[in-house]
Amino acid sequence: MCTSNAPCWALIAAAALVTACLVANTGVIGFVGLVVPHVVRLVCGPRHALLLPMSALVGASLLVGSDIVARSVLPEQEIPVGVVTAGLGAPFFAWLLWRQAAGRSAGGSRP
Repeated sequence: MCTSNAPCWALIAAAALVTACLVANTGVIGFVGLVVPHVVRLVCGPRHALLLPMSALVGASLLVGSDIVARSVLPEQEIPVGVVTAGLGAPFFAWLLWRQAAGRSAGGSRP
């Protein structure tokens, strides 16, 4: 285990590796589990008693909606659901990174 106050880089690297393997195995749909809790936390706040069930409900609704969009955009073809979820998740993560970088450049104390 880590003995200093600095982040334990081995644990961070292991978590990143596990996440990369899971996304590589399951596809981009796995990003729903990363995006939805952030959105729900922004809307509902940090209370876990509300955050967990709302994350499950919003995540399921997002996947059902993405599947409907994927099946109905092109009448003769079916777009992979991962393409639709990536189209939602990538801009959201870009916004989070931009917001964090803007907070640092403005002298804010955001982590």
